[in-house]
Amino acid sequence: MQPRLRIGVLFSRVRVEEKWIFGSLEKRGVEYDRLDDRLIHFDLEVPAPWRQYDAVLERSISYTSGLYALRVLNALGVPTVNTAAVAEACGDKLTTSALLARASVPQPHNALAFTPEAALQAIDAFGYPVVLKPVVGSWGRLLAKINDRDAAEAILEHKATLGSVQHSVFYIQEFISKPGRDIRGVVIGGRVLAAIYRKSEHWITNTARGGAGETCPLTPEIEGICLQAAQAVGGGVLAVDLVEHPHKGLLVNEINHTMEFHTVQPLTGIDIAGEIVNYVIEIARERQKEAA
Repeated sequence: MQPRLRIGVLFSRVRVEEKWIFGSLEKRGVEYDRLDDRLIHFDLEVPAPWRQYDAVLERSISYTSGLYALRVLNALGVPTVNTAAVAEACGDKLTTSALLARASVPQPHNALAFTPEAALQAIDAFGYPVVLKPVVGSWGRLLAKINDRDAAEAILEHKATLGSVQHSVFYIQEFISKPGRDIRGVVIGGRVLAAIYRKSEHWITNTARGGAGETCPLTPEIEGICLQAAQAVGGGVLAVDLVEHPHKGLLVNEINHTMEFHTVQPLTGIDIAGEIVNYVIEIARERQKEAA
């Protein structure tokens, strides 16, 4: 008889996804603790409370809180979904792009600069319009479509004046005239479970910014590029966002390591929460085998 599992779920707020995950754990009879990242703390000299978990699922809204929690848990030998390395790879757009480039995964043309002057040169080389993104951020926030040099100078000066670390790194991406939509693929443990279109009349198609979901056929091409992208950043539970380039075909735009799936699950009828729980249980069982 297998020993009972104990799972931790690290979260910031109980959204619909967390409700589905908690429900799936309860349905399977898995012992679990709800770990509110606003209330917990880590004492590195007292690791025992954390080592009781066979695995921890990270669902923090804050990239920073989630990443540092994962780093501590992984250092203590606690398996996590996802790992700190995967979270770091996906939570920073530049790191994601660098790993995709190393693995030769198709992605939009992008560039990096550290001063407004160098960024302006890169933007001029791209040609207008371009998209300027923060290297860390989600939900389509702080993105800027830059249509001409006057706008580029103004926005770059504004970011430089803000002075924060994030605003001093200029991540530039080609603007892609996509067909009013992008594609989100859900990858769990090396399998692509589903894909949806996110449609909007605005150039930003995130559902968090008003984009509407629609089922997308899971073609071999979509499945293949999603798996390549997931493997490039280390795998796990991931959402791979694709754009349809009019000439280059499918490109990987971003990868999310703490995906929201409140649109995907009801649209596709696939129990994403249940599949996530299955994967966490699999990771936890592997840890038990290693400890035996």
